[in-house]
Amino acid sequence: MASNQAKTILQNVFGYDEFRPLQGEIIDNVLRKNDTLVIMPTGGGKSLCYQIPALIFSGLTIVVSPLISLMKDQVEQLAESGVAAVFLNSSLPPAEYRRNVEQIKQNKIKIVYLAPEALLKPNMLAMLSSVKVSCIAIDEAHCISAWGHDFRPEYRQLVEIRSRFPNAAWIALTATATPRVREDIKNTLHFDASSEFIASFNRENLFIQVIPKNKPLEQAIKFIKKFPDQSGIIYCFSRKQVDNLNEVLKRNGFSVKPYHAGLPEKDRKENQELFIRDDVQIIVATIAFGMGINKPNIRFVLHFDLPNNIESYYQEIGRAGRDGLKSDCLLLFSYADIQKIKYFINQKNDHEKRVANIHLNALLRFLETDICRRIPLLTYFGEEYSIKTCNMCDNCLAEEKELIDLTVCAQKFLSCVKRTGEKFGAIHIIDVLRGSKAQKVINFGHQELSTYGIGKDYSKKQWLQLSRQLLHKKFMIQDMEFGGLKLTKKAWTVLNGKETFSGRLEEEPVDEISGKVSGKVPMPEHNRDLFDILRKKRKEIADAANVPPYVIFSDKTLIEMAAFFPQTKERLLEIHGIGQVKLEKYGSIFLEIIHKYCRTHQIEERQKKISTTVKKNSEPVSKPRHIVIGDAYNSGQSIPDIMTAFSIKQDTVLNHLYSYLQEGHKLRSDDELLALSTLPADHKARAVEAFEKKGPEFLKPVSDALCGEISYDELKIIRLYYLSKNKLTLKTQMLPSV
Repeated sequence: MASNQAKTILQNVFGYDEFRPLQGEIIDNVLRKNDTLVIMPTGGGKSLCYQIPALIFSGLTIVVSPLISLMKDQVEQLAESGVAAVFLNSSLPPAEYRRNVEQIKQNKIKIVYLAPEALLKPNMLAMLSSVKVSCIAIDEAHCISAWGHDFRPEYRQLVEIRSRFPNAAWIALTATATPRVREDIKNTLHFDASSEFIASFNRENLFIQVIPKNKPLEQAIKFIKKFPDQSGIIYCFSRKQVDNLNEVLKRNGFSVKPYHAGLPEKDRKENQELFIRDDVQIIVATIAFGMGINKPNIRFVLHFDLPNNIESYYQEIGRAGRDGLKSDCLLLFSYADIQKIKYFINQKNDHEKRVANIHLNALLRFLETDICRRIPLLTYFGEEYSIKTCNMCDNCLAEEKELIDLTVCAQKFLSCVKRTGEKFGAIHIIDVLRGSKAQKVINFGHQELSTYGIGKDYSKKQWLQLSRQLLHKKFMIQDMEFGGLKLTKKAWTVLNGKETFSGRLEEEPVDEISGKVSGKVPMPEHNRDLFDILRKKRKEIADAANVPPYVIFSDKTLIEMAAFFPQTKERLLEIHGIGQVKLEKYGSIFLEIIHKYCRTHQIEERQKKISTTVKKNSEPVSKPRHIVIGDAYNSGQSIPDIMTAFSIKQDTVLNHLYSYLQEGHKLRSDDELLALSTLPADHKARAVEAFEKKGPEFLKPVSDALCGEISYDELKIIRLYYLSKNKLTLKTQMLPSV
C-alpha cells in the first residue's frame, strides 16, 4: 500500500485521484530501496513510479533515458507541475548546461535525465559522486537485452556504476519485455529476482485491426478521414515510402509532415515539434519516430507496411491513446511485405537471423489469427488472456468466420515434424512436404522419409499459415533460440485421429476496414463546443510558454472540464490532471471561460464522483478507500455489490482487500472469494496447499511450486481466500511479486 505522503504527492503535484494498478506497490518497493523491475504498458504510468519517490527521497534521482526528445518532454511536464528537474545532453547551449550542473551541485534539483553514454563518462560520474544520489532509474530497460528489439550495448555497461552509488535505489522500467528479456535485464543489473512487478500488457482502449493491403493509398485516406482535426502516426518501412505517402496526403489536403533518418536533423526536429504542439495533424514516419514522444492525444496509428516484429508493433501502437481514450490501430498486411523483412533478416549473422525469424513468426501468428487479437499479442509477452471476446479488435467484432476441416493437413505437417527429429523450423518441414530438392533436405536424407512430397497440393504460403495455426493452438512449440518445432501432447490427439483440426488456408487474409465502433471504451460525454474553446485557450497558453499543449493540460483534463463545468477552484481540483501548481497557474483562466460559457448557455455545474483516499488540499478524509471497501466486505456486502457501489472492477476490489489485510485487518471467512475463481476444484485445492507451504507474502514461489500452471490473477483470488479462511493478516512490509 502506498504511503500517505506518496498519495498526497500524486494528487497535489500530479493531479490524479488514485494510483493505477501496481503503482503504489512499486513506489513503496523503491522507497525501501529494493531493486525494482517494472514491466508496464505504454501509457500505464511508469514515470510516476520513480518521479514520486524522487520527491520523497532527500537526494538526487538520476534517470537514464535513450533519447533527447524524451528527456525534454519529461522535464517540461515536470516543470509545469512544479518539480525541479533538468536534463544534460548535447542539445543544450553551453551556458544552460553549466547552469544545470551548478543547480545539481547545489542540491536544487530532484531529478536529472541523462543518456547512458553520458552517465558513464568519468567526469559525469565524478560530478554526481559529489552529491547525494538516492535513486537511479533506467528507462526503456529492454535496451539492456540482446533478446530485445532495441538492444544498445552501452545499456549493459550501466551495472558497472552500481558500486559508485551503493546507497541508491535502482529501478528499471520498460513497456516491452518478454519473459526472456526480463530475466536478461535482472541478471545483467544483478537485481533481486523477487522484486519484479508486471502490469497487464493489455491496452483496453486500443481498437486493433488488420486488413489485407489492397490499394493502400485509398485505404489509408479512407482510414484517416475518420479522424478530422485529430493526431495520428503512419508508419512506413522505408524512407522512400514515407516521402511518397507524405506527398500524396499533402496533395489530398491533409495536415502532414514526414519523419525519417534521411532528413536533416533540423527538419526532423521541426516536424516533430509541429506534431507534438498540434500544429500538424499527422506524422508519416519510419520506426525512427516515436520513442520518447509522450503526446497523450494520438487517436490513431496506421501501419502502412509491416513492422519488423511484434515488440516493435506493440510499442508503436502504444503511442496511441495514452490519455486512456479510445484510439484506433490499423495494420495493412501483405505477404509481399514479409519478403522485404526477410531480405534484411538474411543480412544478419546466424544467431541474429534465428532470433529475427522467431520474432517474425510470432508477428505472423498475430496477423493471421482468427480469434481475439489480444490473445496472441499478450501471450507473446507471457501474459495469459482468458477473455474470448474483447470487443475491441476486428476479429471479435467480425461475423463468424467459416472454418474448414484441416485434420489431414495437420496430420501431414505434425508427422513430418516428428519424422525429421523435432529440430527443424517450418520452412524445412514445408520443403520436405512439397518435395523440394534443396541441399539441406538432401544432406539430411529427408527425401527418403514417407512424408517427402505428400504436400505438393498446397502452396508454401498455405503451409506456413497452417504451421502458425498449429503453433497458436499449441499443437507445437518452437525452440526460442534455434527455431526448431516440437510436438506437444495435444498433437498426438490429432495424429491418432482422436481430435479434428479446423482452420483456414488462404493466400491472403480477407477483411475490410471496420466501420463498427465498440462501445467498450467510449469517448466521455462532454460539451464539444466548450471543449474546442478550452483547447484553443490551451494552445494559446502553450505557444506563449513554448511547450506542447498537453504539457499544460491533457485532452482528458479538458474533456472533464467540458463534462462537469466546474465553477470553483475546489471543483477544478477534482478534475483529472490538475494539481496545486497548475491550479494556481491556470485555474482562474479556465474557470473564467467555463463561467462565461455556462452563463451564456444556462448550464449548471455537475458533480464529479471522486474516489480518492487523500483530498488534494492534503486534508485526509475519514477513511482510505481500501479501509472503506474492506469494512464493506466484512459487513456482508458481496464483491459484485461493492463493484457496483464504487464503480470499480473486480480486480480493483481484490487489490483493496489485499491492502486491507496488509494493515493488519482480517476479512470475513466464507466461500465467496473462492467462488470467484474459475479453476477446477482440484486446482484450487493444490493452490491452497501451495500457499500453506510457501506462505502468502509472495506469489512467485507459489507459482513456481505449481509449475506456472495457474495464472497470477487466479493466485491472487486463492491467496485472499486462504488468508480469510485462516483468519490471517499481512501486517508486514513484504510486497507480492506480481
